[in-house]
Amino acid sequence: MLPAGFDRGARRIALWGLTTVSTVVLLFSYRTSTSSALPTAAGTPSTGTATTGTSAAPSTTSTTGTTGTTSSGTATKNSTYTGTVTGAAADTRWGPVQVKVTLASGKITAVDVVQEPDSNNRDQEINAEAVPQLVSETLQAQNAQIDMVSGATYTSEGYVQSLQSALDQAGVA
Repeated sequence: MLPAGFDRGARRIALWGLTTVSTVVLLFSYRTSTSSALPTAAGTPSTGTATTGTSAAPSTTSTTGTTGTTSSGTATKNSTYTGTVTGAAADTRWGPVQVKVTLASGKITAVDVVQEPDSNNRDQEINAEAVPQLVSETLQAQNAQIDMVSGATYTSEGYVQSLQSALDQAGVA
């Protein structure tokens, strides 16, 4: 039974209005990509998050020091490495991330972000907060085992991939 004064036409209009409002809310809450470049998938990690492989070849500059060997002939950690190493660029959903690491006697003394997603204002806003946090954590941890920055997951994952690439090249990771 319908309440007095409430006919089927009014009920249909009310349902149509609620459906329209719900649809509009869902449409405005959907975030679309503003990047024209599509990432290339190189596999999916075990955590289930979407990441992509690396695209640029790694480069090394200003190197001194050598990697030691054990009696079995396997490489050991290079604690005397001094120089600057640029990690491979890691493609992320929003753009590439690449870091350059400066080391002195095997210790990380500086990290510069060479590339970061910056195709729109939101990317720039997120990375303005995330990048300094990632650099600070790297200098404190002295390795690539750092926490992700909440709200900047893709940048964080790309940063860690490029950082690990640079440390691997230097033989200190």
